[in-house]
Amino acid sequence: MEVVCLDLEGVLVPEIWINFAKKTGIKALEATTRDIPDYDVLMTQRLNILKEHGLGLNDIQDVIADMGPFPGAKEFVKWVSTHFQLIILSYTFYEFAHPLMKQLDWPTIFCHKLETDAAGMITAYKLRQPYQKRKAVQALHGLNFRVIAAGDSYNDTTMLGEADQGFLFDAPENVIAEFPQFPPINGYDALKEAIAYIDGRAEIEVSGNVTKENIARLTGLGVDYVSSGALTHSAPILDISLKNLHPVEN
Repeated sequence: MEVVCLDLEGVLVPEIWINFAKKTGIKALEATTRDIPDYDVLMTQRLNILKEHGLGLNDIQDVIADMGPFPGAKEFVKWVSTHFQLIILSYTFYEFAHPLMKQLDWPTIFCHKLETDAAGMITAYKLRQPYQKRKAVQALHGLNFRVIAAGDSYNDTTMLGEADQGFLFDAPENVIAEFPQFPPINGYDALKEAIAYIDGRAEIEVSGNVTKENIARLTGLGVDYVSSGALTHSAPILDISLKNLHPVEN
């Protein structure tokens, strides 16, 4: 049983902050996690810029109202939802995502929340939980689901690493170069083909941090192979060399 987990911005819809930056002409707001991997640093920078320019939530929502999914995204979401269970895992905020989810026919999304004052100025952001993408995949594993995931940026890589199969989707070259363990895929047709191939038809191996405490859970996921370096990592080994052997005459 597979669940597909997708990032939102950069995968299904354009980057909200980049569009807002273009609308306002504030170049510094174009930065995303592709540029600044630390999300707290990135959001602190964004909120400071908004405060400096007197921009609030309504200003951002006005820009989002004119946005839509990437061409083909709605059809791709429909295909995934028809053949699998789909969850969108995003670092955006419910206040941003709502109109975009409507255009995608209301897929399930896990994201975060903003706090505003009486004037509609954004005063803080509340993470639903730290590392929510990775922890969501861990929770799905705990429910005995196998997870296929796709994302495009630094903050997706822990989700991809935790998933049974992770793909970088339309990712920039710097992210692809830094995370060569995740196959890069371009376009929804290619991603659809990869997901369909993984769906119970590919032999899947899990490895890394495999211990006697978690091996039962891993085998319960329905994988084909489990690899563990712990079997030989600390084992006492007698290394016998045969290079000095020679025939003995009787």
